[in-house]
Parts: sequence; structure tokens; C-alpha cells
Amino acid sequence: MKILIINNKGQYNHRIGRSLRYLDIPSDLVSNELSPEEIKEKDPIGIILGGGPSLDESGNSIEYITNIDELDIPILGICLGHQLIAKSFGGEVSTSSTESYAQIEIDIIKDDILFNGIESPMKVWTSHKDEVKTLPDDFEILAKSNICDIEAMKHKKKNIYGIQFHPEVHHTPDGELIFKNFYEICLNNQK
Repeated sequence: MKILIINNKGQYNHRIGRSLRYLDIPSDLVSNELSPEEIKEKDPIGIILGGGPSLDESGNSIEYITNIDELDIPILGICLGHQLIAKSFGGEVSTSSTESYAQIEIDIIKDDILFNGIESPMKVWTSHKDEVKTLPDDFEILAKSNICDIEAMKHKKKNIYGIQFHPEVHHTPDGELIFKNFYEICLNNQK
């Protein structure tokens, strides 16, 4: 009954694990070099695709996304993970025109369980070196900011979420609610 955190070699991946432990959410940080079969053997209740330096460092993460129907578990992509989800479903990812690494405010524009208990605008810590430029088919935008139109997105029929920001750092004050809500999504998927 654990969430697997896929380590895409980002500097905050270990903080995701620490955040979940602090919230008593069972999890394991695993290599992005595991095969989809090895992921399936671990029988996770959800996957968090962590951030990372580039699409080239993402190992087998795209395979986990493309095999999601077989796994039938929720996915939350953070930063690079968000971009990998978009790319897997046909969205466009490219360099941001306003590269930034700072705390910003995002506007939550659609009600969803992922943002339960969070007021809009929400303060978040975000990295905008690369970003999702074109929303993939079958996805909807959940949040945007004045520097990025797709700060958060969700598949319309599946529990697949992407967020550009980092909920695992203290510069995102309500970040723990994102993790609690995602855990709730994972538990509901088990019913």
C-alpha cells in the first residue's frame, strides 16, 4: 500500500520522500531505471514522478506513463514529471519564455480533489526552465499563473495529474495538502 516516488535525479526528489514520511504516507523512492514490470511487482497504490534536470535524465518514466492502463493507479507528475506526462499524451514541452526559479502565485481555475482545502491564489515554489506549452488531448487545466498557462493539469477520465510547481518545499506552504489529497485519490482508487 505504498506510493512509489520515481527518482528522476532532481535535487528535491528526496524531499518528496521526507514530506510523505512526515505525513505518515507510506512511500519508497525508487530509481527511474526500474522496468515497468519491476514497478508492477512492487504493487504501488500510486506513482509520483519526481523532478529532474531534463527529459534525457528521465529513464523509464515515460514507459510508466504509457503502461498506466495496465497498472491502473494514479500518477502525480511534479515539474519534469508534469512535462513527461504532457509529452506522453501528445502535448508540447519547450523552454519557458520567462525562465524563473522563485515563489509565485497560481490561480486554481477548476475544482478538483487535488486542490481540496487550498485557497486560490496559491503560493508555490516553481521552476520554469521548461514548461508545458500545449495541453494534451483529454486533459484539462486545473491551475495557471501570469507566467504559465498550464501550472496544473489532469486527465479528464484517469487519475493522472501534472503540476509544474514543487509541493515538497517549504516555499509552497500548502504543499502538504497536495500530497494528502493525492494519497486520498490513491486510496479511493483502491476501493
